[in-house]
Amino acid sequence: MSLRIAGLGWVTPLGSQIDSVWDRLCAGEEAVARDLSSPLGDHVYAAYLAAADATASLPPHPRLRRSSAISRFAAVAGLAALRNAGIEMNEVVAHRTALIFAISNGGVVYTKRFYHEIVETGAQAASPLLFPETVFNAPASHLAAILGITGTSYTVVGDGAVGLLAIKMAEDLMHDESLDQCLVVGAEEADWLLCDAYRRWRLLRQRPPIELFADRPRGTVLSEGAGAIVVGRRGDVQLDAVHPGLNFPAQHDAAAGVSEVMGRLSRYTVDFISVSANGTFIDAAERTAIERYYPSAAIYAVKGALGDSVGAGSLWQVICAALGLYRNQIPGNLHAPEYSGAQLAATPDQRPPFRRSLVCACGMNQQIAGLVLSLAK
Repeated sequence: MSLRIAGLGWVTPLGSQIDSVWDRLCAGEEAVARDLSSPLGDHVYAAYLAAADATASLPPHPRLRRSSAISRFAAVAGLAALRNAGIEMNEVVAHRTALIFAISNGGVVYTKRFYHEIVETGAQAASPLLFPETVFNAPASHLAAILGITGTSYTVVGDGAVGLLAIKMAEDLMHDESLDQCLVVGAEEADWLLCDAYRRWRLLRQRPPIELFADRPRGTVLSEGAGAIVVGRRGDVQLDAVHPGLNFPAQHDAAAGVSEVMGRLSRYTVDFISVSANGTFIDAAERTAIERYYPSAAIYAVKGALGDSVGAGSLWQVICAALGLYRNQIPGNLHAPEYSGAQLAATPDQRPPFRRSLVCACGMNQQIAGLVLSLAK
């Protein structure tokens, strides 16, 4: 069965229009960090937040009236991907459309508010309006209601690789001939609480920039937004292979895990790799595998410009891989060393023709997955 990517949509700290954000990335722009202060101490964290007008295009809908930011980001990206695919939703189309939502940290802002009220004033003060937003499948529920999808809808929970796991699930679902397409969406919202957690795990740096492939990893900067793709049987980019992924027990095992995933995909010759390097231990793990299996491939790390939007990050990578094939160009890598043992370009890399790309997603919480895309014939 040949599956393809029919549509793309995203919400990023640089905006939510596919073409304009890509042009800004190719021009060497990066997101501007904003400060998030912790009320529990003197810590101030930098994070890349979604653009102020990111959700301005959302149509009015009762489900979005009190929904969290993560649900609104997901709705914008999902609707944009469907428009990009030329799909107009109606009852018949909705019946033949599946929805898979990829999520990592969930609706942390409303969850924090909900439990803060319980701690401050007791369980009787817990808001029934906030509670529905604390569950992991809340964004999927809102988006399904907006689209009129009453059938197949799943939420997949994981780390930074979760978007690729959701795509693998979409591939499995598309064996059902009653489905014409599957909308895969991943989203993330940033908050000081998340920043504090990742700092305690020694994965966060205090201020930008994210230094890619540094000899000594200095940490990442969190961001927020969403990514969405439409998986169907028509489209310009083909899904050649999706590796379902594996887990690694500790950070020092990440290199072996990434090498195993790339090794299983190495039968495909690729022109460039969309990597998940984010300034942490992940960079060295990916570099080790790339030097072994794809030493001549060009590399692009979108997290250097947009930050690590954990639940949305791997879908951003897929979108970048697809756009690199569409446009026959990938942006330059920001804040990367001149030589790192891999083909890191500081300026936009254009090596006509780009025919095939690989996406490697290594999460910070021990998941790895990969996929291969090519221009459809």
